Amino acid sequence: MSGESGPIAVADLGLAEESETLLDVAHAARFAAAVGSSERPAEGDPLPFLWHWGWFGPVVGPDRLGDDGHPRLDAPVLAEYPRRMWASGSLREVTPFVVGQAAIRRSAVESVAEKIGRSGPMLIVDVAHRYEQDGREVLTEQQTLVYRTAGPRTDLPTGDSIPSPSEGEWHETVQLGPVDLFRFSAVTFNSHRIHYDRSYATTVEGYPALVVHGPLTAVRLAASARRATGRRLGTIRFRALAPLFADVPFTILGRTDGAGATVSAIRNDGTTAMTAELSAAPSD
Repeated sequence: MSGESGPIAVADLGLAEESETLLDVAHAARFAAAVGSSERPAEGDPLPFLWHWGWFGPVVGPDRLGDDGHPRLDAPVLAEYPRRMWASGSLREVTPFVVGQAAIRRSAVESVAEKIGRSGPMLIVDVAHRYEQDGREVLTEQQTLVYRTAGPRTDLPTGDSIPSPSEGEWHETVQLGPVDLFRFSAVTFNSHRIHYDRSYATTVEGYPALVVHGPLTAVRLAASARRATGRRLGTIRFRALAPLFADVPFTILGRTDGAGATVSAIRNDGTTAMTAELSAAPSD
């Protein structure tokens, strides 16, 4: 099973072709608290990189939700793939979002392909988002979403591996708990049950514990890189390689690279869970 599949619209993914929202100060403060940041941007300030994920989440009523808590997938081809994940992303900031102003996102499905992966058949969907404020482009974003069939159970990673940084590298140890995951789900309006419903995550989707959100990991990697470089970062390419779990520590390992950084999230069993490449914003 490979090649291009039938057409899928953004509405089939629970998204809107165009959505508008106010990047309000109060929600920015909630997002900061959810990701463990001391930043509290005021009206008129630039929004920290990647924080726009606190807005634009799909807004549907309970009658439109699937058993997994996500918007129900109505397209026939998607019905064959009940599991979903955000596999990778690429974002480029043209200019920072401004807190206190409305923003518009326009979305489109760019490609759809069915493939065979290690866990079996999967559907790979590439989605493009374009963001504007006050009539000007502020951010472009590419998302790769993977929809797959139900696979084997996943084991809880064991061990106490902490990679030692080489010269020019830095590292941080992170452990996110159920409350951290719940708060990020709430602030992004993400109702996927693998992040807050342990019984569902373990008995239905076969995970050993609650699953850390891919975007939450990316935000933590970007924040770590900003602290290490001392610069505002405005582009990122990240790829999720393995899941992270609640109450299981992982290490952020990074290296500065010219105007940016290369950063990884490495699990306690030595497995790399996510990689990211970041570079400085154009105005920095």
